[in-house]
Amino acid sequence: MADVLSQGEIDSLLSALSTGEMDADELKKEESERKIKTYDFKRALRFSKDQVRSLTRIHENFARLLTTTFSAQLRTFVQMNVASVDQIPYEEFIRSIPKMTLLNVFEAHPLEGRLLIEVNPNIGYAMLDRLLGGKGTGMNKVENLTEIETKLITQLFHRMLETFQTAWESMIEIDPVMADLEVNPQFLQMVSPNETVVVISLSTTIGEASGMINVCLPHVVLEEILPKLTMHHWMQTKKKERKEGEVEALKQTLKSTQVALKVILGHSQITVEELLHLQRGDVIELDQNIDQPLVIYAGGEPKFYGQPGQRKQRMAVQVTEVLEEMGGWTDE
Repeated sequence: MADVLSQGEIDSLLSALSTGEMDADELKKEESERKIKTYDFKRALRFSKDQVRSLTRIHENFARLLTTTFSAQLRTFVQMNVASVDQIPYEEFIRSIPKMTLLNVFEAHPLEGRLLIEVNPNIGYAMLDRLLGGKGTGMNKVENLTEIETKLITQLFHRMLETFQTAWESMIEIDPVMADLEVNPQFLQMVSPNETVVVISLSTTIGEASGMINVCLPHVVLEEILPKLTMHHWMQTKKKERKEGEVEALKQTLKSTQVALKVILGHSQITVEELLHLQRGDVIELDQNIDQPLVIYAGGEPKFYGQPGQRKQRMAVQVTEVLEEMGGWTDE
């Protein structure tokens, strides 16, 4: 937003212009020069704002799911939220993280290439401390990981990837598989140094420790699904899936709905005196001819024609015709 000048500043500016201390043409030239932006080709912005928003939304969901997962597993206070989403060269990302840290290198079929989740050692050891019965105190001794600590951290990373898969389900079905556990980022060369990566930083608090978890997604890995990372595509897909889901749910509900079914064998008229003297074995003559089909009612509405019979020692009716809504009937 532009700064608002006070009345005194406006008077001083007008006075400087009138006395020649300031040149209006020079001010215009400076204003035009401000519109020129420097573009760094080493820091190419290859993700559109819409795509960045989609990635932010996905990883906000990832942070919520991971908070629930680790809260239940570690039985302590866990809080995660997206702190920033930036697209930077891979080399700049490597320089920004600690020299010794926890690096979860994984693949996510059908995407080609490797992705990375970097967990600050302070956070990693806080999770280990909780798993081993501690209060969740963080420390940093990554270079001296024991075999047991490596195994426990690997299990935590596997659980993290399961949550990562769930968070991405709304966009694409992926199958993340952990490829390696590294501690020195200098020895990790996933892509070329100038390759653009999007880094989603999750501000994390676990027990008494706090730090960052960084998700590094190279552009070359996400390139084939970039068209799906637009709000328009996402909304259209969601609308289609929701419509198909609603139709299928409606069908299943209708299939399980119970409908009263009855068959009218015919009608007859008798006097009250005849009714009072009815006994077992008496025969009542109906107005229905034996060669005429019976009307079958579903939910009180005539729907079918049928013929009476017997099945497994029980009285039954066989549907022979389907009534049309306009009153006629056709063969089924």
